[in-house]
Amino acid sequence: MSYQSRKQIILKIVEEKGEAEVKELAQLIDTSEITIRRDLGQMAADGLIYRTHGGAMKLSLVNQPVSFAQKSGVNADKKEYICRLAAAEIHDGDVIFMDCGSTVFRLCPFLKNKRIKVITNSLPVVYELMNTEVAINLIGGELDSERQAVHGIIAAEHIQRYRATKAFLGTDGISPDTGLSAASEKEAEMTKAMASNARVTYLLCDSSKLGRNRYLTFAPLSLVDVLVTDEQSKLLLQAYEKAGLRVLNQL
Repeated sequence: MSYQSRKQIILKIVEEKGEAEVKELAQLIDTSEITIRRDLGQMAADGLIYRTHGGAMKLSLVNQPVSFAQKSGVNADKKEYICRLAAAEIHDGDVIFMDCGSTVFRLCPFLKNKRIKVITNSLPVVYELMNTEVAINLIGGELDSERQAVHGIIAAEHIQRYRATKAFLGTDGISPDTGLSAASEKEAEMTKAMASNARVTYLLCDSSKLGRNRYLTFAPLSLVDVLVTDEQSKLLLQAYEKAGLRVLNQL
């Protein structure tokens, strides 16, 4: 296979997933890891991708603050799995809230051809969904440059004006005993506002956050209707089901 052919495949994979590792690309293209490393070096030099230590990342993500790009790349396979499950719940005509979480951001590739309206405080979500079938309502307020997200009193008031069919939100921790927790008051405020104005609230949460308590406990489990997570044992998830949550964890 020629370099040009490999390049197009690599670009497609990185565009869809956000990032990819050398080993993964070599297996998918059926070539050596040495060849993939050489290809990625050339593509990075041409300004097509961002070269990471173990692979490549799409430029539109890296153009956001590095901390957000790095966070989005953690547990990438689990996040993609979760977003495939969540995307199946979204239908043409839906009005949805999307917060600034790194897992929620990974919903974007699955939404581009859906005729929906997205209300969001996340600039990366806006960048990703511009010029697609999706109509976008960007929440106004103070910009957090590190998170590339809008927060604050005005943002919360903006959210209160709208009603969504569904909200897709993230969290830093979720526990059957203590509920939802976050690393900052800003993000907790946005989560509560969006959930309060949505008919159904989905929490997108990889398994590393299950049973985890962070800095600020801000809401009971009852704030959420559906927990979307990666494949886990039934026993681990029973506590959340007993608390009244619908659990999605299998394709």
